[in-house]
Amino acid sequence: MSLIRIGKMLVLQKLSRGLTLTLLRRTSSSAVTSAAKLPADSPDAPKQNESDSKKPRSSLVAAAFQSLKTDDSAAPEAASPTQGASHSSLDEKIMNAKTVNGLLAITDIGANISRKHALKVVSILAEWSSINRVKLSEFENDARFIKLCRLLGRAVPKNSNGNNQGKSVAGFRTDDLNTVLGIAGDDEAAKLVASISITQMVKVMAALAQRKRRSTPLLRSLAFNISSSSEVLDLKQCSDVLYAMASLNFPDPVLTAKVTADVQAGLPSNTDKPAAVGSILTSLGMLKYRDLDLLESLVNWTLKNHEICRPQDLNALFLTMATLNFKSTSINEIKSKLVPALTADDYGRSSDWLGHVWSLTLQGLSDENRIASVLKDEFIEKLESEKGGLTPTMKMKLLNINASAKHLLGGYKGPFLKEDGPVFSVPMAHNKSKQIIVNGMLDALKSLLSSSTYVKTLVDSKMGFLIDAECLLDAKCNPLPVDKNQPGAVRVAIMVVDFHDICQGTHRSISGVTHLSFDLLEKCGYKIISVPYNEFSTSEKLLKRVQYLEGKLKRVVKDKN
Repeated sequence: MSLIRIGKMLVLQKLSRGLTLTLLRRTSSSAVTSAAKLPADSPDAPKQNESDSKKPRSSLVAAAFQSLKTDDSAAPEAASPTQGASHSSLDEKIMNAKTVNGLLAITDIGANISRKHALKVVSILAEWSSINRVKLSEFENDARFIKLCRLLGRAVPKNSNGNNQGKSVAGFRTDDLNTVLGIAGDDEAAKLVASISITQMVKVMAALAQRKRRSTPLLRSLAFNISSSSEVLDLKQCSDVLYAMASLNFPDPVLTAKVTADVQAGLPSNTDKPAAVGSILTSLGMLKYRDLDLLESLVNWTLKNHEICRPQDLNALFLTMATLNFKSTSINEIKSKLVPALTADDYGRSSDWLGHVWSLTLQGLSDENRIASVLKDEFIEKLESEKGGLTPTMKMKLLNINASAKHLLGGYKGPFLKEDGPVFSVPMAHNKSKQIIVNGMLDALKSLLSSSTYVKTLVDSKMGFLIDAECLLDAKCNPLPVDKNQPGAVRVAIMVVDFHDICQGTHRSISGVTHLSFDLLEKCGYKIISVPYNEFSTSEKLLKRVQYLEGKLKRVVKDKN
């Protein structure tokens, strides 16, 4: 048996099982309605009669789901003895049938055959095909089989012979969004994924992202099947998959590795699709996925094709490079070609221009003019008027830029933020997961530095971030009053680095904003002790946490001396 026919049988078997599960669950009306609204991709049904040939494909799919929902409930409350006997007789004939002809003979009883019986016949045929008891060719073109297909609300191909071997039997094709997304139960939908094409798997992921439907069983099934396929995705498909993972917060490492490899394979031949590249860059930033080879390839593609790139595509490149703390080997070419390509006029909103200047600042690519353009009073006032006030994110970006102008940009002569202005009034707080680690660190630190005279906690740096703990040590690692500057003393900033401060992927690293905060602290005279979440666990005994911090403090003092 050819691989094509094996594929057909698997499709037939999986769909019939999926339909059976759906029937038992009595698919909810909301799922049916949403399924009916989605476009269908299957071929048109054969012209058995004029009315059938005009019936839209989507109508057949919708009808199939609607009838699956109502098969049980639509029956009369009290069936006549004759009807009951007739149904019982049919059930008996189906169960006793030993051949394809015996099964399909039930269609000869008239037009009143129920969908339940049709589904039972189809399920048995699928089972027989899967165990090689019968061949698909024995019934796929049989008029009686086609009648059952149409009764189930599915279209049948006009020609399913050797000229169309590359396609599944369309009567049981599940390569449309209606079939997978229209099923109410996530587990049932996930079981159908293996029977659809890679193209349709990508469409399902994109539809889930559009609907903001984070179905973990379905996403896992999609991720497994797409990543297991040897088929190379095009750039548009890669961008759709990456966006779905990013927007649904479903970072599957195996799928991401497959997609990023396909991106690199497709980039050289792409000469006219900057939007796909821009979308890929945006999603990589959202996922915080750091692959140096991929990022370098995307930079090189952008440099080569920058004339066709839109402002938003170039902006996506800078934001992602900043987020992922990526320093390209083509930095000089980026400065000469890409940085000058974007000006404030390319941004409709002041907040977007602020974000762009901030991303350049994180990479050391911003100049005095750009920094001055966002620190001047007129720009701050414009930001406030556009947004009805400054958001905490805006304030932290402005503080990052202001601190960079003071400590990192040599010779800066432009304006600075007013220290009594509204920007410095920003609430600083960690997320819940990071605060748990910070609390565990502070408990251990207070065992070493018991008095509040020797340690400050959760200090507002006035640079757009918190210092988790600050202390002052002498050459023998003895604590000194933290508020007094003493010659030869070591001022230490202890910074917790949690999962969200780390870029994931092939080349893990701290994020761009975390790297900037470390740079600024060093320029301000601090020695930094980082406490990574994967080294410091709050579940460890207090003694072990104390020993961990003590060792780091001694090492910092030793390095200074």
